[in-house]
Amino acid sequence: MTSIFSGPDAGASRDRGFAAPVLPVPMSSVSWSMHTASAVAERLFDCAQDTLFFVKNRDARYVAVNRTLVERCGARAKSDLIGRTARDLFPSAFGAACYAQDLAVLDDGVELHDRLQQLPHADGGASWCVSYKFPLLEEGRVVGLCGICKLIAAVDAGADGYANVARALDFIRQHYAEPIRIDALARVAGLGTRRLERLLKRLFDRTPMQLVANTRAEAAARLLVRRDVGLAQVAAVCGYSDQSAFTRQFKAVTGATPAAYRASRIATAAARERG
Repeated sequence: MTSIFSGPDAGASRDRGFAAPVLPVPMSSVSWSMHTASAVAERLFDCAQDTLFFVKNRDARYVAVNRTLVERCGARAKSDLIGRTARDLFPSAFGAACYAQDLAVLDDGVELHDRLQQLPHADGGASWCVSYKFPLLEEGRVVGLCGICKLIAAVDAGADGYANVARALDFIRQHYAEPIRIDALARVAGLGTRRLERLLKRLFDRTPMQLVANTRAEAAARLLVRRDVGLAQVAAVCGYSDQSAFTRQFKAVTGATPAAYRASRIATAAARERG
């Protein structure tokens, strides 16, 4: 594997059955509309020094990046990143987690929001960022993904506050199917309730319960692509009190009812199988 962080390695990497990347990625692997949109967005995000921007193809390989991402990787040019995956570029723990997120977006067609994580630097340091990833659809098929990582400055209490918030977010992702109280969440984070609320508002512009609602909706979205799981069952395993609450709260987060979302995702999956 060749990693900008760890230097050349004689071993070859394989991602989802594909050989180690050959640069650059051929245009045949990227649709024209995706290429055009990527080029415009890339130019815009080149102006954003506090945001990492990227577009990846169906194989989770970078097809567009901004200068800030290149600099954070310690690379000299965008071509050093194009055609590679996160596992090729970043240290094992972060690279594997990032790659797993990519597969969730590409295979399930779900959006990922509010991922607070430490971004490693080429010099061995790290900084906190909040990442978002969205599937790119063309004619009902997922053809890639786009995303950003927003770098965040230290808060007044220092960087440890972010680690506390990260523990709270991990707890939500592990226990979203259970009732979650704000005071219990604050204890997990090792913070006072008001401080936790302030930090979450500053980082995500959301309350703790809004983040719980978003996490439940994200989990429900993954299940809704399965035809063998009924709506009532999805509601039960994702922490909703009943199907009515599921419909109301899921629509508040996604803009669609569970039934409408399922119909859309099944149609997308069918188009992908045809194409």
